[in-house]
Amino acid sequence: MTMFTHEFLARLRKLRLVVNSNRTGVHKGIRRSHKFGSSLEFSDFRTYQPGDDVRLVDWNVYGRTKRHYIKRYLDEQEIKIAIYLDCTSSMRIVDTKWLLAKKIAAALSYIALMNEDRLSFIPVSAIDTRSVDRKGSNYAKQVLSDIIQLQIKETTSSFIKEMDKKIQKGKQLSLIITDGMESIDDYEQVLLKAASAKSQIWFIHVLSKEEIDPDFTGDAKLIDSEMETEVNVSISSKLVSAYQLRLKDHNEKLKFICRKLGIQYIFLSDEKSVEELFIANFISRGIVK
Repeated sequence: MTMFTHEFLARLRKLRLVVNSNRTGVHKGIRRSHKFGSSLEFSDFRTYQPGDDVRLVDWNVYGRTKRHYIKRYLDEQEIKIAIYLDCTSSMRIVDTKWLLAKKIAAALSYIALMNEDRLSFIPVSAIDTRSVDRKGSNYAKQVLSDIIQLQIKETTSSFIKEMDKKIQKGKQLSLIITDGMESIDDYEQVLLKAASAKSQIWFIHVLSKEEIDPDFTGDAKLIDSEMETEVNVSISSKLVSAYQLRLKDHNEKLKFICRKLGIQYIFLSDEKSVEELFIANFISRGIVK
């Protein structure tokens, strides 16, 4: 079960994640490097120099010109990509938000594997959830399906606390998918640590429509999804407006921190389909093409 249309999957197969890093892996992939190497994609010729491998001499060209030329090929190397998905209670409390976050993680993982990049998918929660480490297009459909069907029932604690333990070094691209529902100072610390690993980072901020624009008033019992504490409140339009102002300020601060650290900030809401969000937020920005 993928929950993606055949048309959308076909489009994903033609895309790749754009990584603005000169650091590549040591294994072969299908991503073109700026270096010359031994891939099968021809680039151009150059004059033979003493010490060159004579097996690279183009004897057909020699037959026509009586001069020795070496074929040059574009080296193709893999990119190491880490995708961190917030699986804590606050992320899972709204079904539509949780499903959207999984779909985004699944689609990006699918693109990475179809391009023969090396993927680490890391579910971040207090529960002992196993990471997925894969390379190769033959794993793409299975990993996509596994992420979509990922289920965690237990109450979990702080995303920041768990994320801090799971940051991986040596990645060219790190993608963090979370609802951002923790303190600004804590997010700044963990993002600073992630940025210090010299990885290009995308911060994908996912919220539900009901979190952005609550449509209920009256007496209610609010329960903290992670601490399981309760508080009785009388919700008025004035209280909702105050909440929205605080949320807007919180989100702007997250965006500012990302900009300060050179992190790509992407805000998503479950009001739109994953297909629409991909076009509007990934393809149109040129970070996926």
